[in-house]
Amino acid sequence: MPPIRVLVTDDSVVVRRIVTEMIERDPGLEVCGTARDGADALRQVESLDPDIMTLDVEMPVMDGLETLRNLRTVRPKLPVVMFSTLTTQGSAAALDALSLGAKDYVGKPSNVGRTKDVASQLEEELIPKLKALVPRKGTSPIAPAFPTRVTQRANEAFGDRVNRIDALLIASSTGGPVALESVFGALKQPPPVPTLIVQHIPPVFSEMLATRLDKVGPTRFVHGEAGMPIEAGTAYLAPGGLHMTVEKRGASVVLGTNEGPRVNHCRPAADILFESAESIWGGNVLCVVLTGMGNDGAEGARRLSARGASVIAQDEASSVVWGMPRAVAETGVANEIVSLDEVPGRLDTWLSRYGRRTAGSIR
Repeated sequence: MPPIRVLVTDDSVVVRRIVTEMIERDPGLEVCGTARDGADALRQVESLDPDIMTLDVEMPVMDGLETLRNLRTVRPKLPVVMFSTLTTQGSAAALDALSLGAKDYVGKPSNVGRTKDVASQLEEELIPKLKALVPRKGTSPIAPAFPTRVTQRANEAFGDRVNRIDALLIASSTGGPVALESVFGALKQPPPVPTLIVQHIPPVFSEMLATRLDKVGPTRFVHGEAGMPIEAGTAYLAPGGLHMTVEKRGASVVLGTNEGPRVNHCRPAADILFESAESIWGGNVLCVVLTGMGNDGAEGARRLSARGASVIAQDEASSVVWGMPRAVAETGVANEIVSLDEVPGRLDTWLSRYGRRTAGSIR
């Protein structure tokens, strides 16, 4: 199988060299070209026809956002990974880039003086994303038996066996910020139960994402903090770099955070949240797993389903990366596998039937 061809775009000579060297070390990738600014990148896209490109947010001549707008007119489907500094301004620009069609982002250290540390940090984040975002020929789709099984489980779920729903749990990663905007922007009213969300995202980015999501629909969004009491109609986004849990405090439920070991290579990890939710509500939850790399959330969804929880997974066609929802589908616990456009309607259906307006209560 030929390697994935990457166009590297950054105004920093040092960063271009670091990224080029790390990509070339991987036999599944090759650098087909480097560009010093957006205008240079657009010229090279036409001549080199890369499979994917990296794009710095802040560049002279033509910055990343302007480049992305122009790129979408000539190569609308070319996957782009943004490089953004880990600052408030940089994170806001990266989230804007996702809205413009970028597939993912990588936090770029502002100080590239210690090249070994920078290279190690970038390699851990960038290489898996480059590979996940470019479909390779010969990969097999999920077995066609899954949709039939899902339909049967959905029909069963609407019978007497379904549990009430005291909380909505959502997990997402690559493609998640845009997916969350789409889902919550389409809701006509806030969920009647607390919503707890794990999105794999750096610390500063998570604060900006919570602020953005608070503006897209009727649901109140907050950036999760330890000790915060949870309430129906409010969504709590896990802080970047910390696991988020739910804990008993008297007759109420509050948020907890910790800097424990990474789980599924992630912190925050959906499985950590799901495990803590099980200890509070048992199977009285609705679990939704959206687009993302890896398998985070699959084990937690399996355990919750065994307690009677209902599970929705995003389908392959509408996912940026069908990793996390596929892992859930392959466990056989999804009640439904639906497109992103269908998720808001399914939430309304499940929550209107089984949601309980018991803010932060313990079963």
